[in-house]
Amino acid sequence: MASWGAADITGFWTLRRTAALLRPLSRPRKALPRLLLFTDPERTPDPEAVARTLPPGSAVVFRAFGAADAEARARRLLSIARTRRLILLIGADPGLAARIGAHGVHLPERLAHRARALKTARPGWIVTAAAHSLSAARRALASGADAAVVSVVFASLSASAARPMGPIRLASLVRRAGGPVYALGGISNKTARRLIGAGLVGIAAVEGLRT
Repeated sequence: MASWGAADITGFWTLRRTAALLRPLSRPRKALPRLLLFTDPERTPDPEAVARTLPPGSAVVFRAFGAADAEARARRLLSIARTRRLILLIGADPGLAARIGAHGVHLPERLAHRARALKTARPGWIVTAAAHSLSAARRALASGADAAVVSVVFASLSASAARPMGPIRLASLVRRAGGPVYALGGISNKTARRLIGAGLVGIAAVEGLRT
C-alpha cells in the first residue's frame, strides 16, 4: 500500500490553496468543494490514509468498482470525513451512498441523466457527473448535475486516459458548458497553476495530488 507522509500533506494543502484562486464562470447552485480526490483501487490502495491528509472542505470520491468490502470501506471513509470536515461522494452507487449517509454521488458519464431524479429524492446531496467532451458536459449539467468533472486535461497515468485537451481547450469548454466544471486528469501542484484563469469551480485528481 502507498505510504503517505509530511510531503503528501503539504502537497494537498498547496493544491487546495491553488484551487482557492479559481474564479468559476458559473455560480454553483449549492456550495461545492474546490478539491476532489478520486480514489482508485490500483493508484490509491489505501484511501483512508489519503483522506486523513486532505484539507478540511475537500471531497473524497470513493470508487469501489464492485469491491467486496465497498460498504465497510465507505463507512470508514465517512467516519474520517466527519472528523476532518470532508465531503464524501460515492462513485456510481446511489444505493450505497444512501445506506451509509454519504454527502452525495459521482456519476459516470453514462449515468449522468439520473442526476435530477437523485437530487429530487435527496435534495441535500451533491451530485457530480463525469464528462469527456463538451456535449457530455452540457448533457450532465442540463440533466441536473451540480457540476461536470471534465477529463482528460493533462497527460495522465490512467490506462484508460484519452488524449489530453490542455488548458486552452478546457477553458473554451468551460465557457460553453452552461454550468460548473471541475478539471481532472494529470492534475498536480504544477499543472493546476495553469488552470487558474480557466473559469473552473474546482480541480480533481487521483495520485497526481502528490506531485
